Amino acid sequence: MAGYRKLGRTASQRKALIRNQVTNLLYNGKIVTTEAKAKEIRKVAEGLIAMAVKEKDNFDTVTVIAKVPKKDANGKRVKEVVDGKRVTVYDEVEKEIKKDHPSRIHARRQMLKVLYPVTEVPKEAAGKKKNTKKVDLVDKLFTEIAPKYEGRNGGYTRIVKIGLRKGDAAMEVLLELI
Repeated sequence: MAGYRKLGRTASQRKALIRNQVTNLLYNGKIVTTEAKAKEIRKVAEGLIAMAVKEKDNFDTVTVIAKVPKKDANGKRVKEVVDGKRVTVYDEVEKEIKKDHPSRIHARRQMLKVLYPVTEVPKEAAGKKKNTKKVDLVDKLFTEIAPKYEGRNGGYTRIVKIGLRKGDAAMEVLLELI
């Protein structure tokens, strides 16, 4: 007997389906799908959440000095002439950054193997590339989702049966983060 459901698809199609559904589950918080798919998606999603909970505090905060280009009132870089060349003027700014430990970097890369990149498009700019922004789902896992489940030992998702689908009478379920 197989250790997983084949879902009537080839290996590459099944992997793409599960990656897509897990990405949507973590981005939106809930998805509607069939019962068999939900049980497979749940395995992958709970593994990612467990990894995020384990590694969420595994970083150091470091203060660094960064060179930032000076800008004028219009938002353009300020330039000055040095030895006959126009050179950008820089300010030094102190920034605090998170420096991940090796195990957290490994966890981040394992999550990136599963999750697809997500681009958020505002409603007023639907269909246009302007004002779109990339969503860092791995960072969302570490900063938003993992702290919610800190004291919990597994069981991060819930499957609620909705009813039979009209077309093929497959059992539809709502898969959501608790």
